[in-house]
Amino acid sequence: MAKYLLAIDQGTTGTTVIIMDVEGRVIAKANKEYRQIFPKPAWVEHNPDDIWNSLMDVQREALHKAHVTINEIAAIGITNQRETTVIWDKHTGKAISNAIVWQDRRTAAICDKLKKAGHEKKFKNKTGLVLDPYFSGTKIQWLLDNVPGARKKAASGDLIFGTIDSYLIWRLTGGQTHATDVSNASRTLLMNLQTLNWDQELCRILKVPMGILPTIKPSIGVFGETSVEGWGTGIPISGVAGDQQAALFGQTCFEVGEAKCTYGTGSFLLLNTGNKIVKSKSGCLTTVAWQWGKKTTYAVEGSAFICGAAVQWLRDGLKIIKKSSEIEELAASVPDTGGVQFVPALTGLGAPHWNAQSRGMISGLTRGSTHAHLARATLEGMALQNVELLLSMEKDLKKKLKLLKVDGGASANNLLMQIQADYLGVKCVRPSVIETTSAGAAFMAGLGIGVWKSMEDIKKIWQKDQEFIPKINSSARTKRLKLWSEAINLIS
Repeated sequence: MAKYLLAIDQGTTGTTVIIMDVEGRVIAKANKEYRQIFPKPAWVEHNPDDIWNSLMDVQREALHKAHVTINEIAAIGITNQRETTVIWDKHTGKAISNAIVWQDRRTAAICDKLKKAGHEKKFKNKTGLVLDPYFSGTKIQWLLDNVPGARKKAASGDLIFGTIDSYLIWRLTGGQTHATDVSNASRTLLMNLQTLNWDQELCRILKVPMGILPTIKPSIGVFGETSVEGWGTGIPISGVAGDQQAALFGQTCFEVGEAKCTYGTGSFLLLNTGNKIVKSKSGCLTTVAWQWGKKTTYAVEGSAFICGAAVQWLRDGLKIIKKSSEIEELAASVPDTGGVQFVPALTGLGAPHWNAQSRGMISGLTRGSTHAHLARATLEGMALQNVELLLSMEKDLKKKLKLLKVDGGASANNLLMQIQADYLGVKCVRPSVIETTSAGAAFMAGLGIGVWKSMEDIKKIWQKDQEFIPKINSSARTKRLKLWSEAINLIS
């Protein structure tokens, strides 16, 4: 009898697969990085075949580590980098170009044109999003307009679009299922938050033919079954959500007002607003968290495009560290930043500023500044941008948070977590399993086939690892936030 769940976490820099047993224990994990393609400044691409090949490799490795065969898998969950856009030929499965990654800023001019035409309010009201290159809609328009013959092929019904979840579902089911979940659909600029359907007017404005769009389904429930070599046949794909929504679910933030921050390539704060669509007045986004049956849960979200990627830049660009994990010890070797400040807006500013043209800034350098000061300033910058987001969310919700659940790769950095708690003035709680994105996908897949019957069953599985209590006083916090605000104003 099948007794394990397999969760795919298809992230921005790599693909992870975990194997979870029906008691909620992660028994194996495998990860593989793949190519990041930068054809021009502020352009970021992935080769869809690289993504698929990395998934095949880590699936085999995870099953091998767990001593499990594919036939022992009861269900598959998928979570993914959300706004990354692929268009492919539905007959051959071949993508018409590289995927345009969520970080890519090439459609800034399209967004500016839409704003000048007076469309921003309409998009905000219908989708909860702002007109920014971050989202999929303008990426689809760009691909159809710039890949030779793409518009004609789309009009003839030969092309289909998907975010990475759709692309993987399509390949795993042998081309039988072209679908997405409601959380991923809510990140496209094309889905109406009220109806949970593709919006005809928005598709017309963005020149996106509705025939290329996937079917929107609830996040929890069967999407299709595997039918491809190496994945067996008939294994249900029964849980799908965008990575940040999956992390909110994996952190068991099931109640209104509960929030989490994921420290990945970017950092992402999500706050559960229950069945209410809370429209942000302070620069945050409204999004679908998940849907189970007919019950839809919404959230407000703030995202900073660069978080862990700033550490990768220190490693790969400046080469002041050899491994990302070295930053904690280096940053801890100095008591403070020595006046150095780093705003890591390397691909523009996300919420609450939404300035695609902004670029990163390092200031306060002196002859005494060292690589250790820059390392500590990097951690502070990663934390301070999250403080801005949380303060914006508190304004929208009209109440203060009591704690913040933290997860993602960089949350393993104890110094970063302490800095975060200090500048937030809020307790930060890290779970024993920090890969909550993968766990959320596995939990959804299990619920989708009845392994667990309720969210209360999931809550019993979640376990705390460590708490970080604020250690600085409010005057020191206020002083530091003022300096950060001044730096942001220089580039925004």
